[in-house]
Amino acid sequence: MKKKVIIISISVIVAILLSAAVGTYSLLFSKPFKINNPTFIYIDDDDSADSVFTKIETNHHPESMTGIKMLAKLKNYGGNIYTGAYKISPEMTVLETFRMLKAGRQTPVKLIIPSVRTIDKLVSRAAEQIMADSASIASLLNDSSYLANLGYDKATIPALFIPNTYEVYWNMTAEGFIKRMTRENKNFWNTERTAKAKALNMTATEVCTLASIVDEETANNAEKPLVAGLYINRLKRGMLLQADPTVKFSLQDFGLRRILFKHLETDSPYNTYKYQGLPPGPIRIASVAGINSVLNYSRHNYIYMCAKEDFSGTHNFASTLSEHNRNARRYQQALNRRNIK
Repeated sequence: MKKKVIIISISVIVAILLSAAVGTYSLLFSKPFKINNPTFIYIDDDDSADSVFTKIETNHHPESMTGIKMLAKLKNYGGNIYTGAYKISPEMTVLETFRMLKAGRQTPVKLIIPSVRTIDKLVSRAAEQIMADSASIASLLNDSSYLANLGYDKATIPALFIPNTYEVYWNMTAEGFIKRMTRENKNFWNTERTAKAKALNMTATEVCTLASIVDEETANNAEKPLVAGLYINRLKRGMLLQADPTVKFSLQDFGLRRILFKHLETDSPYNTYKYQGLPPGPIRIASVAGINSVLNYSRHNYIYMCAKEDFSGTHNFASTLSEHNRNARRYQQALNRRNIK
């Protein structure tokens, strides 16, 4: 009888302990986060366990941080922190979140490479989206030896970047960023595009340089092949390109609305009113539409273009100087009516 009582007592104690363990597990480890939508935690290379916990608590408001801190202590999380972007979903528990962080199972993020006017802007935009800071990226892009190893220089490096949305890991370094962009550039310049560039007697960089001018001339994608064809006609005839956007680039005055004769005298290799052929490099990060418009340019006889007097952003094209002069007069008169100087 006494033995039976002891067995029953032990069973009761075990049941209580199991119940307590289950309750503790439920309380500390299995509670989901109080969030409505998936959110990200970004762990940098200078983060500590405490700063990671603060980011989780501040951004995601779990029922309790006790469980994750207990796990971190037991598993020595502070001695092995993985950088990266980690997505926490509403249904995830404290235990699942900790295991994700501990294993470094980061979530890919979107990296958008925009078609912008300067490398500085590109660097700034990229640094907003990945762990590498703008100073480290800029340092590489201003290193002549590093650029030479890539096959570029400071004038031509904009041609490396192909505007698109890429899936990357947030914790990429500056060098990792450039390597990824190099790989994407090689993927973009496939056999078909390379053959089309060769047919134009142009390198990929030269195509990007002309495409950057086309992009600056018009935001209308349907018109870009026409503009590209016009400049290719001029190149074939040995004519000056006389592209107004190259003058703006020479002056670094992108807001200039009216090109005057004094602007055309700017002594810069980018000023295509003074120097024949393409400028030394792209005057912006060329868009994919701009590049494709050069590779698939429209065949026509136009060698002149002038912005339309309706300020629609499109152009009047001409094959003769007299026709072009009539188009130009209409545009100049429209500028005067609007008092644009």
